[in-house]
Amino acid sequence: MPDDPKYFIATRRLGFRRWREADLPLALSLWGNAEVARLIGGPFTPQVVAERLRREMELQDSLGVQYWPIFLRAADQFAGCCGLRPYRPENGVYEIGFHLLPAVWNKGLAQEAAGAVIDFAFRSIAANGLFAGHHPENAASRHVLEKLGFLYTHEELYPPTARMHRCYFLPAPGRNSADTCIRGASG
Repeated sequence: MPDDPKYFIATRRLGFRRWREADLPLALSLWGNAEVARLIGGPFTPQVVAERLRREMELQDSLGVQYWPIFLRAADQFAGCCGLRPYRPENGVYEIGFHLLPAVWNKGLAQEAAGAVIDFAFRSIAANGLFAGHHPENAASRHVLEKLGFLYTHEELYPPTARMHRCYFLPAPGRNSADTCIRGASG
């Protein structure tokens, strides 16, 4: 990945950094966006978005992961977020997610960002596998996950949307089963 001192992860087009308190306007532009929020359980009030930002920063401080803000490097323009959060920490499984602003949809950025996060998860934190889910109406996310090699495993109720979301798993290189990573050895 290209080096850029502003970002701790950089791809050809994107840079990742950590959320800061001063990023509330960016967080509001993303999680306060009606098109984005519709797919992840919104609409969200400014207070809910501020709480989400606080939780992301706490996750970074405590576990070294979050849904990191991403920027178009050429213009240093905020594009959304992509990152990790614990899913089944006892099994070394993280959830990967990406939320992009509508202005950058359909440009291949979700796949580029998620690819960088997958590399980070397996190389830097030795994740055993990655879980992902998406809103049933979000065909673009399904397509991205499938292109990245995630395999459909099941449907799961996602309480914020009150809908069954399609769920996927990507094992770490050298692993081939989602069963022990997602459900645990006892099932």
